[in-house]
Amino acid sequence: MKFGEIVNNFSVPPHPKGISIEGKLVSLKPLVADQFSKELFLSNALDKENINWAYLPYGPFKTEPEYHKWIESFEKNDDPIFFAIISKKLNKATGIASYLRINPADGLIEVGHINYSPLLQRTTEATEAMFLMMKWAFDNGYRRYEWKCNALNLRSRNSAQRLGFSYEGVFRQMAIVKGQNRDTAWFALIDKEWKKVEDCFKKFLSSSNFDKQGRPIVSLSALTKPLLYKLDNLDCS
Repeated sequence: MKFGEIVNNFSVPPHPKGISIEGKLVSLKPLVADQFSKELFLSNALDKENINWAYLPYGPFKTEPEYHKWIESFEKNDDPIFFAIISKKLNKATGIASYLRINPADGLIEVGHINYSPLLQRTTEATEAMFLMMKWAFDNGYRRYEWKCNALNLRSRNSAQRLGFSYEGVFRQMAIVKGQNRDTAWFALIDKEWKKVEDCFKKFLSSSNFDKQGRPIVSLSALTKPLLYKLDNLDCS
């Protein structure tokens, strides 16, 4: 009896521990406290109202030693794998992101713990960082790339769909975070969709897509929106 599509020619992809990823605008390096905690702490300190930490299960951190200790607590772990996002223009780390729920056996990997300082937010560098992480995952054989967030975090939900992730639903009462209920919205991109989404990123990030003031002529959302999978495509009959 057949319960789903047969998966042929699948090879278990590599684990991302220890990798670095190089782009035109940013570099992603393993997040090491001794190397990056100070400049990340200073970059994060520009967020005077601590808005960045609202939906994260940790932070804000009052001192750099406290932030340093937090990084040290996971830098040797195998999951999640954190990266410092280094701006080549500013020559310093301006944000972090991670791979998590890493499951090479099933070709599954998630992006999360994204925390962009004000220096990185709403920049082309920020978009390239997400593109580089996606590209590494699919180039290395992962089948499914996930994004999850608090269902109330509309900014994160909109970001996911802008980046080409399709909405898959909400898991209710999935966690308690900082004493509050969290319903979790799920988004994903699969390998069959990646080539078209990758083309959207290439068009968006192309120098020809930016005017003399550095503003994009065509938005990434406009490019990816037609590709998003609709929940009503699911046949549960």
